[in-house]
This record gives sequence, structure tokens and C-alpha cells, in this order.
Amino acid sequence: MKQFKTIILGTALLSMILISCKENKAEEQTPQTPETPATEVAPETAETPQAEIATVLNANLATEEELQGLNLPTEVLSKIMAERPFLTMNDFDKALGEMPNKENVYKSIFVPFNLNTTAEADFKMIPGVGDRMAHEFEEYRPYTSIKQFRKEIGKYVDEDEVARYENYVFVPVELNSASEEDIKALPGVGGRMAHEFEEYRPYKNMEQFRKEIGKYVDDKELSRLERFVYIKE
Repeated sequence: MKQFKTIILGTALLSMILISCKENKAEEQTPQTPETPATEVAPETAETPQAEIATVLNANLATEEELQGLNLPTEVLSKIMAERPFLTMNDFDKALGEMPNKENVYKSIFVPFNLNTTAEADFKMIPGVGDRMAHEFEEYRPYTSIKQFRKEIGKYVDEDEVARYENYVFVPVELNSASEEDIKALPGVGGRMAHEFEEYRPYKNMEQFRKEIGKYVDDKELSRLERFVYIKE
């Protein structure tokens, strides 16, 4: 009997050893699941800054608040408000006196040049316009429309640069034949005023223009508008 119990205990022990060996072998054969790597936090994507669109204020039309935003000296700002409208850019240049870094100022504020009458040397007051481009501005005179300016100067620079130049120049229009588009291209002339320009056609002389348009604007604004138009004789 004692021998029988010993055999049973031995058998049981052997079974336990065999089972343990199988489990260990199974663990070795089962591939360990790799730890899931921590989710990598992507760095915040910085917003791509949009290209700044340069705004060139018209010295005759800018509000006092807009002028203050240019950080001009107080005495210069007061002089601009008192003396405008400036009939030419040369008048505005004189108003600024000996102010340093004028070219930087002119990147932000200007009185547009008449493309058909401005001296070639004066065109170089436009930021970024040197001898060669000033010559090209004069080369294609007389301009009959701003579209002609875009076409001719577009031979030398891209569309963005032509558009930048347009802040600094204008083409005077013939009152009795100019299209509404060409009239609206004049500095500070919007749809309503363009309509009034057309309303009183045909104009016989500039005195008629002054009389009719003078119903809508004061004398200062009328003198500013006069430099943009002419009557073909």
C-alpha cells in the first residue's frame, strides 16, 4: 500500500513538471506584444503668414486717423491737414521739408503723378523706381488709359509690381470719351462720381465741368479733380 501511494505521488509530481514545462515553452513561442509607442505629439503648425499688401495712402484723401498711424511728426501731420489738397507730388514733397528718410515715408503716403506730364527725374521719387524704370515711364507717352500703362510697363516687371506702381501714378482722362472704367481708375474717384462725370456730357469747356461737378464737392476737392481730366479740342 505504501508503495502504491509512492507511485501515485511520483506520477502526480511528474505530471506537474510536464505541464509546467509546456507552459514555459508556450510562453517562449508566443511573440511578446511590443509596447505601443506613445503617440508622438506633432508640433503645432504655425500659420503661414500671408504676404502683406502694401497700402499707399493718398495724401489728399487720407483721414487724420490714418495719417496718425504713420507716426509722422506732429508738426508735419498738421501741415499736411492744413495745406491739402496738394495739386502735385512736388507740393507734398515741399510740405515735408527736410524730413529724413522720405523714401520710406513715400512707401506709405503719396500724391499720384500724372504719367503724361511728370518730369522723368521726378518719377524717381516713387520707391523702387530708378533711372531705367523712370525712363520707361516716360518712353510710352502719351498714355491714353491706365490699361496702356499696364501693358507697356508689364514688359519689364510682373503684375504685382505694375499694380504697386499704380498707387503712384494716374492717366488723365478725356471727359467726353473716357470709359467709366478709366474714370474710376482716377485717384479717389468712385462709382458715384464717375457717374456724375458722365452725366453732363458733352462738356464744352472746363468751366462747365467746374459748374456741374461743383454741385457735389467743395472748391478744394474740385481743384483736385480738375487735374485728372481734360477736354479734347
